[in-house]
Amino acid sequence: MVSIMRREGRAIICGFLVLWGTTGMGLNAQSKDLTSENALATLHRIDAAYAKIHDLQADFVQETRIAGFTTTLTSSGRVYLQKPGRLRWEYVEPTVEQILVEGDAWSMYVPQHQQVVKGKVTNLTASKAPVALLQGVGKLAEQFDVVPPAPDLAQRDDLIWLTLIPKPHEREHATVTKIVVGVDPQTWLIRQLILHEASGNISTFRFTNIAVNRGLSAEVFTLAVPDDVVVVDAPTF
Repeated sequence: MVSIMRREGRAIICGFLVLWGTTGMGLNAQSKDLTSENALATLHRIDAAYAKIHDLQADFVQETRIAGFTTTLTSSGRVYLQKPGRLRWEYVEPTVEQILVEGDAWSMYVPQHQQVVKGKVTNLTASKAPVALLQGVGKLAEQFDVVPPAPDLAQRDDLIWLTLIPKPHEREHATVTKIVVGVDPQTWLIRQLILHEASGNISTFRFTNIAVNRGLSAEVFTLAVPDDVVVVDAPTF
């Protein structure tokens, strides 16, 4: 079941991680009652501030509810981002799995399967915008409509919440119907992401120990695999 969850969410993870790898500026940190107008202003500030992020690393916990099942699947690990266009998403628990993104290409290594799978991120329209942002050319405000959160989220976890919805021209091929983000009003780092998939799955990501612009070596974005590991080309997703 964990493998199923990860396969379905892999492209989404690669696409939307960059949303929280930013710092916001200029919004009153005491105000959590966002209107549509200042919610959009906040999104523009995130777009502008992202240019100042060169690299980022954090721990994460992921909880996924698969449509049709009652059990919540929990996993954890660490994520690394580096401009231009590099990402390493590493599961540690319950099993080890390493995902690398370099531009529009991804590789996944699962040691217990003794296999590396390689593919291209090409047809997930909703997640392509954040991938472009990671490469320094994306604009979230051009790809998403932003609205204030539902009332039950307004004061949750002392975060400022925004809801991002793919714009109409992005929705036809989108695997995500909306993204809810929770921003720390003290540091302006996004601490939580809630992804609502078209399939009905809902994944919540909580990020801790976030470090920005500390410098990451090239070795972080390479897969160290044994010589006898099989390399497989995956279908484009």
